[in-house]
Amino acid sequence: MDNGSLLELGLELADLADVLTMERFRARDLHVETKHDATPVTEADRAVERAIRDRLAEVVPDHGVMGEEFGTRLADESDIRWILDPIDGTKSYLRGVPIWATLIAAERAGELVMGVASAPALHTRWWAGRGFGSFRNGEPIRVSSVRHLGDAHLSFAWDSEAAFGEGGLEDRLLALGRNCWRVRALGDFWHHMLVAEGAYDISVDPAAALWDLAAIRVIVEEAGGKATDLAGMPRADGGNVVCTNGLLHEEVLAALAALSVLGPD
Repeated sequence: MDNGSLLELGLELADLADVLTMERFRARDLHVETKHDATPVTEADRAVERAIRDRLAEVVPDHGVMGEEFGTRLADESDIRWILDPIDGTKSYLRGVPIWATLIAAERAGELVMGVASAPALHTRWWAGRGFGSFRNGEPIRVSSVRHLGDAHLSFAWDSEAAFGEGGLEDRLLALGRNCWRVRALGDFWHHMLVAEGAYDISVDPAAALWDLAAIRVIVEEAGGKATDLAGMPRADGGNVVCTNGLLHEEVLAALAALSVLGPD
């Protein structure tokens, strides 16, 4: 299955997810539970991931699947794995805030090759495939050409006191923000997508899982930007992410370089 076919299937899966998420968005009887990690999960999260897994089992039964809610199904004689976050921004979803999305990615032999971020309450969908570029609602998108921090638009996601305090991250992000033109903290998928489309120049998330970042990395990179962990490694499984337009990346990493997450000298 080539990258174009994977992207086509990813968009089909996003269509399926959008119907399910919008049916229950702002429903007065939405069922919400608390998971073992103290994060919320709704009936919609589980319904979406279950529906996507069922569809994948029908059309590509040999592919592997990894999802936030139902874990990993190993591939059967295939080097392709799907990575799913049924609702990125569940806390927003359950409070009726429209900033949430279904994130769908595919990797081949460990390389991320396709990503979709579908935010139906915002009437917006972003997608990318390796070699195809990045798109928003069908229109090509590109990162900004901002070269100086003093002209840069920064967003960072507040996660928890523990995550922000580790290695002096809070102080360094605030210091970075003082050197930027404007700071607005959005969080979740959205600020990374705004980097991909050139509205923002830098986005930082200090705590995120693979399913939060896999699709985002493909979309940002195919738009001409960079997406790495705080140590500068181009990966989606590092537990955190820095996205930039590429031109500012090394300067941003240098500003965050003394973090404990980089390990000992």
